[in-house]
Amino acid sequence: MTEVPSPQLRISDQERESALNALGEHMSAGRIDIDEYGERSARITAAKTRGELAELFADLPAPHPVYGNAQPVPAPAAAPVPAPAPQTAVARPNGWNGGQRAVAALVPLVWIATIALIATTTLPAWPLIIAPIALSIIGRAVWGHGWDQNNRDGRYDHRDRHREHRIDHREARREMRNEMRDEFRRRRDRW
Repeated sequence: MTEVPSPQLRISDQERESALNALGEHMSAGRIDIDEYGERSARITAAKTRGELAELFADLPAPHPVYGNAQPVPAPAAAPVPAPAPQTAVARPNGWNGGQRAVAALVPLVWIATIALIATTTLPAWPLIIAPIALSIIGRAVWGHGWDQNNRDGRYDHRDRHREHRIDHREARREMRNEMRDEFRRRRDRW
């Protein structure tokens, strides 16, 4: 951490705003959570000297608050995002073909008919249950699990779905942090 010039000097509203902006960047980057952001931002608004502000950023990398006429220290640049590779595979059209629709409609009907036969007849249950199980296995073997996913070679890859879920969750958290930070700033400005 760089040395704070004259830590006993009182801070201005501009320096306090700079500290809140820097703290918001750390929250958006995930270095601090929303609770810690609330605690530190409350301490920033109560701080009177540069030294008190510097204490709040002692365990955080750049950006830090800008004091006086100093130029802000830029935040570390984000890693460049590689361009997506061109897709060479032909995407399959969404929707089911006739065979898939027939099996999808037939499987539940066969299960219902099997259960009804088992409940109403004195026949042994195990030979009757083979038909719906076999139909389910055949459908799975022909189209596979997640056949409607348009990824790579048409096979379902749970890692892709999990990765997309993590990305969506990360974006939702970032949006929530930004909304909470903006709400905090609106409330602070009303004070």
